Amino acid sequence: MTAASLSLADVLRPVKHVLLDFDGPVCSVFAGLPASEVARRLRQGLLTAGEQSPAGSETESDPLALLRLIADARPDLAATADEALTKLETEAVLIGRPNPGGESVLRACATSGRSVTVVSNNAGTAIQAYLARHSLSSYVAGVFGRVPGDPSSMKPNPRLLLEAMDAIATKPEECIFIGDATRDVEAGHAAQVETIGYANKPGKGAKLAAAGAIAVVDSMEHIANFLQFS
Repeated sequence: MTAASLSLADVLRPVKHVLLDFDGPVCSVFAGLPASEVARRLRQGLLTAGEQSPAGSETESDPLALLRLIADARPDLAATADEALTKLETEAVLIGRPNPGGESVLRACATSGRSVTVVSNNAGTAIQAYLARHSLSSYVAGVFGRVPGDPSSMKPNPRLLLEAMDAIATKPEECIFIGDATRDVEAGHAAQVETIGYANKPGKGAKLAAAGAIAVVDSMEHIANFLQFS
């Protein structure tokens, strides 16, 4: 945890509901089927259907960013592209790499009487498939993936966080959000939810702290340990 951040125990003590990002904190979605390959297949699917990828998308290796590009340039293709990406994400998560610390957080929340809601830019269908495959569905109260056909719903838009809190009838001060990207921190701020940054790669810690994360950790196990005793 960053030296400048608050004590993790102090941060977690009042938390009743954990809002949890998926790709990174729970698993590495594209560890088995690389993101660049998913983006390539998404572009190829458009070509096969007789459509052209929008300008500037030829070198985009982030499939979620590519989905945004397609939807912005061709709103009429947003639903089709989202459906294709959802299928690719579902294929990817089934061979993705689990983060042991992510499962530990889910179990620690159950032990300490806290609820967990997954809030992610990934497709809800893919997230649910992963949870079912790894027998983790019972640890999760709800899944809020991007709105199908509407990539504008993705973080840093706070929409998914707000909908998640509304679904469990809670207030921001009773929640903590855990994410591994600056867009997660930005979405948290917009939704008035404090965010713990998960720095799972070199250089991320400083960026998450600069974005305003209330605490930054480099291990989800660290969060799980404090959840059990806070």
